[in-house]
Amino acid sequence: MADPKHDEGFKVVDRRLFTEEGELRKDAVERERHEEEAAAKKAASAPKPSAKPPAPATPAPSATAAPEAHSPNEPAAASEPEGSRGFQMLVDFLTRNAAAMLGGMADPRTGQAYVDLEGAREVIDMLDALREKTRGNLAKADEDLLMEVVGSLKLTFMEISKAAAEAMAKKAKAKP
Repeated sequence: MADPKHDEGFKVVDRRLFTEEGELRKDAVERERHEEEAAAKKAASAPKPSAKPPAPATPAPSATAAPEAHSPNEPAAASEPEGSRGFQMLVDFLTRNAAAMLGGMADPRTGQAYVDLEGAREVIDMLDALREKTRGNLAKADEDLLMEVVGSLKLTFMEISKAAAEAMAKKAKAKP
């Protein structure tokens, strides 16, 4: 008799939030909402500590998480539900660099906005790789921060890329 689990095979699920063109996937928002609902149901069914209720903005710590500092072998997410300051500073540093390359900061010599689309793309790709490689190992606050800045930067990148392409096309038409 054949084993039913053996015959099932496996299913590949594309969990990327954006298409190759940088547009938000239609199913990404629905999947994220579904995951949030599942997490809320799980949190609601878990026993709540009687000493002090958790703050509404942060997820409830697991029953096994110790309030004291974690050892180097334990993941930071288990004992730091509010997020890691060092990680947030790293994300902020990369985000500011990408935003500066997208024209968010004027060149000190000329006073004109400086746009480096390739440089911005590389920094955004770094943040995206950081998000992929740390998935499941970050505190909820850190995951949310990274998701928010990557999405925002990708959107800004697409808008500026489109505007630059239109400006180049307009310039090309104006030349005789």
